[in-house]
Amino acid sequence: MKHVMIAGATGYLGQFLCAEYQRRGWHVSALVRSAKTDASLPADAIVTAEATEPETLKGVMQGVDLVVSALGITRQTDGLSYWDVDFQANLNLLQEALASGVQHFAYVHVLNADRMADVPLVAAKSAFVHALQASTLGSTIIAPSGYFSDMEDFLKMARNGRVWLFGDGQLQINPIHGADLASAIYDAVDRKETWLDVGGPDILTHRDLAKLSFDTLGAQNRVTFLPDIFRRIALRVLLRITPRHVAGPAQFFLTAFGMHMAGRPVGTHHLAEYFQDLNSRHAE
Repeated sequence: MKHVMIAGATGYLGQFLCAEYQRRGWHVSALVRSAKTDASLPADAIVTAEATEPETLKGVMQGVDLVVSALGITRQTDGLSYWDVDFQANLNLLQEALASGVQHFAYVHVLNADRMADVPLVAAKSAFVHALQASTLGSTIIAPSGYFSDMEDFLKMARNGRVWLFGDGQLQINPIHGADLASAIYDAVDRKETWLDVGGPDILTHRDLAKLSFDTLGAQNRVTFLPDIFRRIALRVLLRITPRHVAGPAQFFLTAFGMHMAGRPVGTHHLAEYFQDLNSRHAE
């Protein structure tokens, strides 16, 4: 039986990755920071280590054929930076994988990273990608367009009565459900693809997202279009007046929402169904 280690296993995507590899017949080891967080993970083994501290990783990858890392931070709440986690922690994993004879390393990156080099979150991820590709280990880079959960802000705005969009609202995105992304990652690694830009089955404009949000609520479509210069101004202001843990993710999302973010369409989960489920739970 082949053996995979999932890094970032307790995150949104990590849990789907554990389930997908287990469903496909692999022995799954979930790398977690604390044993207290492992209760619901679909894994055959729980490995407790702190990836930012390389000494805790010694020997944990013995017998592992593949490492899949979804390790990264989008909310800086514990004092660690993107460079501490998205770059250095993943580099520590890579070095241990090389020392342990792991055959392949898959890493979850960001779509259009080359166009977001000035965003710290993306810069740290890209630096690790360069290190991975320069290593002797076989690798697969997966660059998703965005998650369904990232689109929840549209539904929240609609619930408050109005959706605010930058520009003409015609930029496109095809966000992807975690289960679909986990399946796409499995298939890409199995095919030994070196890079996969990927998204969900439905390519939507920002206007479409606004309409979908109001349709989900059964409410009138109320959208205000702001000149894109307001997005660019917000990017500058946020970096000056907000703390790092707020400015970091906001800079990423504001930058990403200024460009097309559509990857190869895959999967069976649709955002409309996800929104309906969210709305039903909100009404309970």
